[in-house]
Amino acid sequence: MTQPLTILSDDERMLRDAVAAYAKERVAPRAAEMDAKAVMDTAIIKGLFDLGVMGIEAPTELGGAGSSFFSAILAVEAFAEVDPSVAVLVDVQNTLVNNAILRWGTDAQKKRYVPRMCTEWVGSYALSESASGSDAFALEARAEKRGDKYLLTGRKLWITNGAEAGLYIILANVDPAKGYKGITAFLVERSFPGFSVGKKEDKLGIRASSTCELILEDCRVPKENVLGEVGKGYKIAIETLNEGRIGIGAQMLGVARGAWEYAAKYAQERKQFGKTLADFQGIQFQIAQMATDIEAARLLVYNAARMKDAGVSFVKEAAMAKLFCSQVAERVSSLAIEIYGGYGFTKDYPVEKYWRDSKIGKIYEGTSNMQLATIAKLVMGGK
Repeated sequence: MTQPLTILSDDERMLRDAVAAYAKERVAPRAAEMDAKAVMDTAIIKGLFDLGVMGIEAPTELGGAGSSFFSAILAVEAFAEVDPSVAVLVDVQNTLVNNAILRWGTDAQKKRYVPRMCTEWVGSYALSESASGSDAFALEARAEKRGDKYLLTGRKLWITNGAEAGLYIILANVDPAKGYKGITAFLVERSFPGFSVGKKEDKLGIRASSTCELILEDCRVPKENVLGEVGKGYKIAIETLNEGRIGIGAQMLGVARGAWEYAAKYAQERKQFGKTLADFQGIQFQIAQMATDIEAARLLVYNAARMKDAGVSFVKEAAMAKLFCSQVAERVSSLAIEIYGGYGFTKDYPVEKYWRDSKIGKIYEGTSNMQLATIAKLVMGGK
């Protein structure tokens, strides 16, 4: 019998429950302080490795959990309900960095890096630059072949996990004359000569998640650290981000759910005019609409993730999931603030953080306009 999308297997339920428990017990008490200081607690990162969520899809023989993409999505969603900053750290680790190494890496690269990614190293994915955001293939970072090494020069901006990472997937162009067909992916260790982490951005939301500049000054990268084929980095970038968008959809789903939980609870506790807010039909309708939007968002995310695991095309569904979930997260968290009233506008209460954290959903890993462009192209037959 065909199972509904939201019915989880025993393994999926165990993972989700373990993540939810860790998030509630370990992350929640630290979330406000990490947000205020804009720093990820190193004890939280260690706990993520101990929990086994930093290598969810990695095979067991390489130290991973040997689980599915859908399981990784469940983990991202559960973390985001408590702290979206922790969620995006786990998301980038699994859906961008680990997946790229597992899919395009050589056996030697997998043996060298995957065990470390599962047990000690945070990963980072570096595509964006000052002049190449949505126009990603306009990147100006260069890679010049010198003997048995490549020398990388340039600067990357807006790089998630930049401060904590031990390994970076960096996109640079080996032959600008070939345009995007010169773009190549490199596995760059933090200790490589010529590599450094620059400015850390002071952000509106997901503040505990580091967003940094990366500086490449003749960064020496062994030729063995080319990920995939030379000149095929554009393919890695496109296909990896298609998967990553489901992860961002899951993050925004978690944001919406977390904000809704607080709003629904508060509405049943706060009294005005001799009744709880939840006794007023206007508030009931808002809570109901929020819940409906969240359920629709969940179905989009779960469907896209299960399609990915099934090996069928999911590009349209991933774009739709990210687009819709980011809209729902912003709308639900904003309404949650309004239900709290003046209290919701203060940092003494949790809902304003969800709203701040929601805004990035429409921006990173492809803006909402880029998602709409992708969807339009696919639903209109490429016309």
